[in-house]
Amino acid sequence: MKQIIIIGGGAAGFFCASNLDEAKYKITILEQNSDVLQKVKISGGGRCNVTHACFDPRELVQFYPRGNKELLSVFTKFQPGDMMDWLEQRNVALKIENDNRIFPESNSSQTIINSFLHEIQKKNIEVQTKCSVKEIEKAEERYIVKTGLGDFEADFVIYTTGSSPKSLKMIGDLGHKIIDLVPSLFTFNIKDDLLKDLAGTSFEMAETSIPTLKTEESGPMMITHWGLSGPAILKISAWEAVNLAKIKYNFEVVVNFISKDIDEAEELFHDFRQSNPKKTIGQSKIFDITNRFWQRVLQVSKIDLNKQVAQISGKEMQTILENLCKKKFNVTGKSTFKDEFVTAGGVDLKEINFKNMSSKILPDFYVAGEVLNIDAVTGGFNFQACWSEAWLIAQDLNNL
Repeated sequence: MKQIIIIGGGAAGFFCASNLDEAKYKITILEQNSDVLQKVKISGGGRCNVTHACFDPRELVQFYPRGNKELLSVFTKFQPGDMMDWLEQRNVALKIENDNRIFPESNSSQTIINSFLHEIQKKNIEVQTKCSVKEIEKAEERYIVKTGLGDFEADFVIYTTGSSPKSLKMIGDLGHKIIDLVPSLFTFNIKDDLLKDLAGTSFEMAETSIPTLKTEESGPMMITHWGLSGPAILKISAWEAVNLAKIKYNFEVVVNFISKDIDEAEELFHDFRQSNPKKTIGQSKIFDITNRFWQRVLQVSKIDLNKQVAQISGKEMQTILENLCKKKFNVTGKSTFKDEFVTAGGVDLKEINFKNMSSKILPDFYVAGEVLNIDAVTGGFNFQACWSEAWLIAQDLNNL
């Protein structure tokens, strides 16, 4: 019986194993940590954002800053709807949230983990934890996988290690070209009086732009202890990951907290002033933001909170609107979510056959997951790439 060694017990490795034909192969998963599926466990705040309710492959690939062209063919064969079917056939109930992210109804990542573990046990697949791979050698028709627990022989290797520098070096030593790693999906470190002591304040829809890179994004946003986060920030960090690394995370970002252009905001201000001339500006609810943030905007704009709305001068109003709609911040660094860390970079996509995720350089060698130079914005997309790539590998091997 031919032997398959899967290196990496994460999302791609386990999903691939779950779909392999155990009657045809002896399958072993090697995982260097003491626990498997660690990222699945912590993703989505421990709820596991399995995938995203986007069922058109052409739309789906728009969420991938790197890998979008290559993934189009992959998603035509296995997309989020197929992943939902796969889980539902195994009695995992799913729900689509308002922002189209998909979670298990249990709100626990353990539900997803258990479904994979159950498949693996059912198929008698061997899982070796605390098994660190040191080297992979090509020996005639087979591979020798050298580990801390001894050597394993493989007819086929499935490489799903994630994007650690060590694992990239190992596949690089076998002849693959590696694109340098840079962080993707990070929050912006900003020190500014407007944000001070307002951690946790959120905005339903904000717009962000980086003028020097001629790029903009919109979405929910949040003030954190170190600056700004949320989808509006994370999306722009993903698309510009390579450029922001080049400028060492020092740049200017322009934020529109209310997603209205300055003329529209001015009109709203005038309308409010006409209807509520005697109201104090500090207690006026003109825009859809929290009172605390509104009062901070006024303080930073040097406006007396007790002043009546009718007494706000044209110049004062312009200052308020500039701080709301066109606020410039100096970003002085980034903060990454260590647990849900995503990187741009990895194995060069030109060297992978996306019909079956096989290496064009190494025979009988497959690659999937974050070790590839593919990454996505937040929302379940990174996992979907793992599921789809892993499924293709399993189908290819099952049909050999």
